[in-house]
Amino acid sequence: MVMTATQPAQANKRLTTQTLDFALDTTVIRSLDWDRDRFDIEFGLQNGTTYNSFVIRGEKAALVDTSHEKFRPLYLDALTGVIDPAKLDYLVVSHTEPDHSGLVADILKLAPHVVIVASKVAIQFLEDLVHQPFERIVVKNADKLDLGNGHVLEFVMAPNLHWPDTIFTYDAKTSILYTCDAFGLHYCSEDTFDTDLNAITPDFRFYYECLMAPNARSVLSAMKRMDELPGVELIATGHGPLLSHHVKVLTQNYREWSQAKAKAEATVAVFYVSDYGYSDRLSQSIARGITKTEVAVEMMDLKSAEPQEVGELASRAQGLVLCAPPSSGAVGTVAKAALGTLLAAVKAKQTIGLFEAYGGDDEPIDPLINQFRDLGLTLGFEPIRIKATPTDMTYQLCEEAGTDLGQLLIRDRKIKAKKAINSDLEKALGRLSGGLYIITAKKGDVTGAMLASWVTQASFEPLGFTVAVAKDRAIESLMQVGDRFVLNTLEEGKHLPLMKHFLKRFPPGADRFAGIKTQVASNGSPILTEALAYMECEVVSRMECSDHWLVYSQVTAGRVSNPEGLTAVHHRKVGNYY
Repeated sequence: MVMTATQPAQANKRLTTQTLDFALDTTVIRSLDWDRDRFDIEFGLQNGTTYNSFVIRGEKAALVDTSHEKFRPLYLDALTGVIDPAKLDYLVVSHTEPDHSGLVADILKLAPHVVIVASKVAIQFLEDLVHQPFERIVVKNADKLDLGNGHVLEFVMAPNLHWPDTIFTYDAKTSILYTCDAFGLHYCSEDTFDTDLNAITPDFRFYYECLMAPNARSVLSAMKRMDELPGVELIATGHGPLLSHHVKVLTQNYREWSQAKAKAEATVAVFYVSDYGYSDRLSQSIARGITKTEVAVEMMDLKSAEPQEVGELASRAQGLVLCAPPSSGAVGTVAKAALGTLLAAVKAKQTIGLFEAYGGDDEPIDPLINQFRDLGLTLGFEPIRIKATPTDMTYQLCEEAGTDLGQLLIRDRKIKAKKAINSDLEKALGRLSGGLYIITAKKGDVTGAMLASWVTQASFEPLGFTVAVAKDRAIESLMQVGDRFVLNTLEEGKHLPLMKHFLKRFPPGADRFAGIKTQVASNGSPILTEALAYMECEVVSRMECSDHWLVYSQVTAGRVSNPEGLTAVHHRKVGNYY
């Protein structure tokens, strides 16, 4: 194993590289981004991330993916230590997201003869990305490329995981499957492999929920194609450790999670325009908010989708989310044609949400709203108008808007279920009482709050407790492993004003603390001044419990404002809703 390091002055971030011969004729080059704390759709990272690249040598040599441009000197030095770039014959581009293809142009300069191997859509994107001619091979599902010495690469189409141009690559010689984003996780460690399953599990699940859950049906389609391969012994991911020790467990997790989401009663189609403004990231945030409500999502890129695909998806989805496409240029022409197909396919009573991409040439959003309203569609959330570079709060607004749309689609079913309550079991369960608390949290510029009653102490040493958080709560995104928050205890006889305030339904992006007296805890989260007591907490682990997450947290500090006060208590009549 070879490691190199640098400490750039910019933002004082640690960047290192690691190279390792981990299989026959196969080397990994890992670019370790130790201190990165935000990624892609702007979800928070607790453990940094890596960008993984691979060299396969037969009689000919292939490079699978490159790295992020921030690693340019480090990565090119590491690559040169593995192989003379001029001796590369092929460059397999799994997809064109910049963190994996950011150095494609550099490779072409070092090896002008190299043949780029990618999907049709990826080749189209690369032409706009590198601005120079290059040799190419466009591959389809099950196409093969013989490198010699038994290294026969077979390609698996895996669109929307999580970009529209994604392919997997399988090496028959080593039984390694190169999957880029799929099955990865944002976890930076010198351990090249998935040695410690417990350590990586929270990040593996969080990564799935943020990037893969909105494309659950695409996950299942890709895994069906994977099942046709002779056998996968190792998964070489684009982020995090390579999966060697726990391949079966982790792939089965993907299958089960995706099957559960694909069985949802309602589906929302999210239409975006790749590589235009912030369309990709904003649409992914909205999609994540929708999936939190157990509504399925199917994402489609208007830049590359076939017209019949757009029409078919738009006609069968119960809800639609649309990014305002560019109003001019080549991409605008293609996107407008797809928009025309979409308008012809939608039906009255569908639900629609619209947002701007801040691409500098967005189609005016108000005429679009009127067109859909004239066709009988209803708004699932207020149009999101982006007038500046998106911030953490913008992405949180998008996620909450997606959740609102999803909840709207399943509202009638939930109301019907509540009205049908008549069993003694549900009434007996409702007699479990709980205290009343307000959870408050802050991460970056994003704040959140939630009224909670399912709270109980869980350990003496260290002091810890559990709280059940519904999956569709906005604050759930601020309660991942490593996150910090405050548990505020409400006082009996004085709890109603705070309880009523935080029971309100806040519109997406609203300030939940407007008009409420707060102080700042040492962990940065708000303390409610009028609370009976507060505890500063850090999330240690999470357990999935159907429609809730059971979050175990350790207490780091706390104080009682009124030693004689009692905790307010909540009593329910039934056990299947609050």
